[in-house]
Amino acid sequence: MDKKILSKKIKRVKSLMTILKKRSGRDNSGKISVRHQGGRQKRFYRVIDFKRDKRGIEGEVIRIERDPNRNAFIALIKYPDNEMRYILYPNKLSIGDRVVSSENAEIKIGNALALKNIPIGTLVHNVELYIGKGGQMIKSAGAAAEVIAKEDKYIHLKLPSGAVQRFFKDCFATVGQVGNIAFKDEIIGSAGRKRLMGIRPTVRGTAQDPRSHPHGGGEGRSGEGMHPKTPWGKSARGTRTRNKNKWSKSLVIKRRK
Repeated sequence: MDKKILSKKIKRVKSLMTILKKRSGRDNSGKISVRHQGGRQKRFYRVIDFKRDKRGIEGEVIRIERDPNRNAFIALIKYPDNEMRYILYPNKLSIGDRVVSSENAEIKIGNALALKNIPIGTLVHNVELYIGKGGQMIKSAGAAAEVIAKEDKYIHLKLPSGAVQRFFKDCFATVGQVGNIAFKDEIIGSAGRKRLMGIRPTVRGTAQDPRSHPHGGGEGRSGEGMHPKTPWGKSARGTRTRNKNKWSKSLVIKRRK
């Protein structure tokens, strides 16, 4: 993780921060729906401007920060009317640079504009799926999609997974690659740090008793003895779970596999 670019002295922008409620992997009925979560440090959620809807007004990057809620860094933008907003930090954006969101903005790192006005071969991130809803795709550290073709009312993007998908030409996207590219190389280093992140231990099925897991039981060390499965008996290796009738399937030109 390249922490040298992060601003040293940070004064909280209270209007852009709120305490993040800890749900520990529980759903609206209070039951655990995601296992191995709980017991993390208190966090503040940073409100990120995924919509980039302050159109035609240039803002200045005044600092770059780490966000505890995502693996990407965030940049604080100050506008002429003294309003401040966080955006995802694009790689190679510097403090003092100016960014703008506009239909026909300059093709410059950090600027947001409609996909139809972005040249083929440009890397983009924070891409909208629905016009005006705000960026929903390509938002994690190091991610970028490439504009590879244009047709009638669609723009073709090659996603980080290798898939090629069509997006509506009036959807907005931000130019550049999401920063903190070295995130994937970071080593957590200790079990204690993992707990502070809110991740609890994962116990192997073969180490449990037969009432707790299908792989459990047996005298001494024993293998799974069957096809790998979850504690609820569902296949745990290679079973596809993607919804076959999802509306966006018609927009996928080339699958990732």
